[in-house]
Amino acid sequence: MTEQTTATAEDLAAAGADQLPPPKTFAGRYLRTMWTANTVTVTVLAVLLALVIGGILIAISDENVRATFSYFFSRPSDFFSLSWDKVSDAYAQLFKGSIVDPAAVQAAVNGTGTWERVFFPISETLTYAAPLALTGLAFALAFRGGLFNIGVQGQAIMGAVGAALAGFLLPLPVGIHLVVALVFGAAFGGAYGFVPGFLKARTGAHEVITTIMLNYVALFFLGWLIIQKGIQDPERSDAISKPVDDSAQLTHLLGFLGPSLRVNLGIVVAVLVVAAVAWLLKRSTFGFELRAVGLNPEASRTAGIGVGSTYVLVMTAAGALAGLGGATIVMGTAVSLTGAVIGSVGFDGLLVGLLGRAKPWGVLFAALLFGALQAGGNRMQSFSGISLELVGVIQALIVIFVAAPALVKTVFRLRPAKVSGLGTGMSKGW
Repeated sequence: MTEQTTATAEDLAAAGADQLPPPKTFAGRYLRTMWTANTVTVTVLAVLLALVIGGILIAISDENVRATFSYFFSRPSDFFSLSWDKVSDAYAQLFKGSIVDPAAVQAAVNGTGTWERVFFPISETLTYAAPLALTGLAFALAFRGGLFNIGVQGQAIMGAVGAALAGFLLPLPVGIHLVVALVFGAAFGGAYGFVPGFLKARTGAHEVITTIMLNYVALFFLGWLIIQKGIQDPERSDAISKPVDDSAQLTHLLGFLGPSLRVNLGIVVAVLVVAAVAWLLKRSTFGFELRAVGLNPEASRTAGIGVGSTYVLVMTAAGALAGLGGATIVMGTAVSLTGAVIGSVGFDGLLVGLLGRAKPWGVLFAALLFGALQAGGNRMQSFSGISLELVGVIQALIVIFVAAPALVKTVFRLRPAKVSGLGTGMSKGW
């Protein structure tokens, strides 16, 4: 009864707001249009809300700020001034570490600095974003097909294995070697994604369970592989493979400016793959069947679509995308296989896919945001003493608020959007 009353009050308030006379200025009409619970507004406000809460956590994590608690009521200005200094400095370092440092630009223009330092932050952001975009797509594609692919981490590991094996075992010329290594990475990841898709189609085994288990299989397989004779680097005693040949490494795009600029062809591969997946979903027959199965498998089966075969193809394609993500890491920055070669890029891809609302271009922008947070977080830790774990908290908060649009809508009192796919978009997959 209470819910009914609340919903009715909201509807009346929204109806009343819609009946207000429209603003006379263009800016007023634009803001009125944007201040609704549409996808863009909710995502931007979710990021803003996460940064605000992150700022509160940054402030209370500082020892000097906490010391002001003992005399807060007698002199509250100390608390607010110290908190502002700490938070503003932290976010300034986050910006300088992820986008550009104005002081570095001024030094480069004056001739006292180098352009390498100017482009270093954006280079790091793009370097982190490339594999995240690919693993985010791996999750998003499966999500659009009605599957929850938790196995992105394992598929990325297998992709890194395939690319590395092709990178140092196959003696191929420059150019061809690079392409073959990427193909091997996608093939290994695709084959690993095929397994849970086949099990889902033939036995009904839930992909969440099987992909979680396969993550561990891939991790332990990698740990075993890198200590095998012929794979392990003969010049090292620890668990590390031979390095990928120079002919199979991704070219550094800004290497002519300095050796520290690590951004490579991986970001180009990621953008091209995003465009290809966007076309696949929008323009191809397979994309139509994938979306139909994701929306309603029973109706799709009645319409003559092979639901089981679609599941297999979707998981194979998702695995290939994750494999490409792992391949870009081992061919771009890591060079050799280790037990932690891909870090948590597979699991982070799940967050990127959710933040991007399982849409290809949205995933790319989400990957850029997460890449910026990681790149800027390193500088924030070095210059402001903020731990990287706090950056992870901010990332998690962003995803929580994006996944809970009703909360953002309530906090910012957004008007209901006429067409909103937030609820349906986030409820599919289970």
